[in-house]
Amino acid sequence: MEKRVALILTGGGARAAYQVGVLKAIAEFLPRRAHSPFPIICGTSAGALNAATLAVNAGNFSMGVQYLVNTWKNFHANQIYRTDVLGVFNNTMFWVVGLIFSAIGINRLNQVSLLDNSPLIELLEDMLPCEKIQESIDAGLLHALSITASGYGSGQSVTFYQGVKNLVPWRRTGRVGTPTPIEIKHLLASAALPFIFPASLINREYFGDGSMRQIAPISPALHLGATRVLIIGVTVNGYAEQPDRSDINEYPSLARIAGHALNSIFLDSMEVDLERLRKINDLVAIMPDEMRERVNLRHVDVLVVSPSQPIEKIAERYTAELPWTIRLLLRLIGARQHSGGTLVSYLLSEKKFCRALIDLGYQDALKRREEIIGFLDVKPRQNVDMPQ
Repeated sequence: MEKRVALILTGGGARAAYQVGVLKAIAEFLPRRAHSPFPIICGTSAGALNAATLAVNAGNFSMGVQYLVNTWKNFHANQIYRTDVLGVFNNTMFWVVGLIFSAIGINRLNQVSLLDNSPLIELLEDMLPCEKIQESIDAGLLHALSITASGYGSGQSVTFYQGVKNLVPWRRTGRVGTPTPIEIKHLLASAALPFIFPASLINREYFGDGSMRQIAPISPALHLGATRVLIIGVTVNGYAEQPDRSDINEYPSLARIAGHALNSIFLDSMEVDLERLRKINDLVAIMPDEMRERVNLRHVDVLVVSPSQPIEKIAERYTAELPWTIRLLLRLIGARQHSGGTLVSYLLSEKKFCRALIDLGYQDALKRREEIIGFLDVKPRQNVDMPQ
């Protein structure tokens, strides 16, 4: 079987800036002007935006990564969602009124969300010429790109993929893979945080953030032919924030509940799927070759690069960078400096926070340089400065 490395970029709103730092280091490990070392790229939620950018620039990995670095390090929240008074509070009031009208059976105002992400649509249309994805495939530089979203009607996790002709669609319990040319609407759907951003209409169904109900986030890469998988996560492995002793008896604010829910959506399924994959690898290792072929199981190498520091703690230092309208909105739902860091970390698309995450990802990857190069099985660039 041909060896193919898949890159999996997980969700997490503004946390996806960490991925860019890791990719920046990887680009420096490779020879200049090298093509992408990842023939298969799988993106979910904000990771989908990074994934599509790499697919468009598969012929020059460093250039694609530099484009991401330049974009993320200069981000402002108003490039992702409206932060002006009219945009924030009108949208919020329509959202509340929509809930009330829906409760009494009137659905005229239900197609709204807490925030208006129309600026993100303009940004993606400017930065992503999606027609170049097929050009990368035709040039043999990209085997497949997948973007996962969650169908609100069917309840299924749907992986939209664009790749070589011999790829076979799949259908499993609660999840399907379907071939389609990737467009901006697929990225918007995958990154539509529940309640916060509006759902996206694709083929007569509304879709939301791809991390919802994605019970097997590694699965699309394997269906697309990956033999090894590099995962760039957005949470510390094994990290679980311990609440302050003084807060234990306090009733959780809406912001704390929302942050907890988002963590459950974005983080838990990947940890469970990794554990499942490692157990399968252990089983495959002790199975006779004949039995392995009969049950169609194979060993899959996996490498996870994840933050060495809790991102929500970093977010607490930069909350003041948010526009005052968003800070006020967050305060109204109970996001205080030391209790709303988790929710803020998903929405804090401001350059100082993004630059901190890029730097963290870059330093984390530099420390694992030899491990990453060995996993990718590539000839490294010479004269790379090593971390002190």
